Amino acid sequence: MLIGYARVSTADQDLALQTDALTKAGCEKVFTDKASGAKVDRPGLTEALDFVRAGDTLVIWKLDRLGRSIQGLIELAANLSARKIDFRSLTDGFDTATPSGRLLFHILASVAEMERELIKERTIAGLAAARARGGNGGGRKSVMTPDMLDTARKLLKAGDSPVKIAKLLQVGRSTFYRHFPANERTSVS
Repeated sequence: MLIGYARVSTADQDLALQTDALTKAGCEKVFTDKASGAKVDRPGLTEALDFVRAGDTLVIWKLDRLGRSIQGLIELAANLSARKIDFRSLTDGFDTATPSGRLLFHILASVAEMERELIKERTIAGLAAARARGGNGGGRKSVMTPDMLDTARKLLKAGDSPVKIAKLLQVGRSTFYRHFPANERTSVS
């Protein structure tokens, strides 16, 4: 069975072009959404995915109607493949029921995997470069300067409360507690 899915981004756009093409392609049932492709919650897509069964084909007019990211499309296509459901795009010539369609899917999946690996490599290289420059590579600098830490230690030793010290240093209590966990607050005095 061919099951269609059509989406437009806004309520004032018309679905007719897509639904007509899906019907002409032989879709027996067509589900629709009027929502941004960035939205995760699309009731029409959810219904379509719940409706399709093994042996069916989910048909769309164009790949971008299904989602905005290659990663999201690949995950969806992999989910459909695991459920033994084929996937076809009318205008992109993409059909996982054919050998060339499956090849294209695997190429896209490989490209997405490579992209994830490159992002990981760049992140690791950036952190290493930050550490080499003397940073910790772990984000922004702390608001607690070495002088503030010394002052806090002295005030703790004198018996002042963490809340009072945080207020005096003009930092949040969570910032203070991050620098002086409970075991350090008791060992200072």
